[in-house]
Amino acid sequence: MYTSITNFLTDWTYESQSTLNLFKKLSDDKLKDQVHPNVRSLGFMSWHIIHTLQEMLAKTGLNIDIKHQQDYAGESVKELCDTYERGAKLVAEAIKANWTDTDLEKEDNMYGEMWKRGVTLSILVKHQAHHRAEMVVVMRILGLPVIGAYGPTKEEWTQFGMPQMN
Repeated sequence: MYTSITNFLTDWTYESQSTLNLFKKLSDDKLKDQVHPNVRSLGFMSWHIIHTLQEMLAKTGLNIDIKHQQDYAGESVKELCDTYERGAKLVAEAIKANWTDTDLEKEDNMYGEMWKRGVTLSILVKHQAHHRAEMVVVMRILGLPVIGAYGPTKEEWTQFGMPQMN
């Protein structure tokens, strides 16, 4: 749980850039590919991350003014990147402008439970990381490059002087 706006914004800067970096590795021709009936497409997961910026924070009274649409509707990688980048920037601006550290203790009804705003922000960050991890697996299956958000990917190991492992 965040107890400081500054701490959230520090994490948000890194996490939102990691999400944008991953989105930039996507390919328009792979966004709708279904690797398994029980696995969501990259387009669906990308838009879900984008939509959550708006949907989750609306429950706290914040307006993140991006395209209001729950499901992926065939947007291109460029549209996904542009919409996400704008939304992530608006999240930071809205929190900076409207909340103080004390506001992080306020509770909102989130999905039938009462969450402190500091918890909501923590879950927003973790939610993105969770779906980025899902996307990395699907991207690997589809032959797309991936990023190393919390450490190098196997392809990046050599850049750090380590032998590439299989």
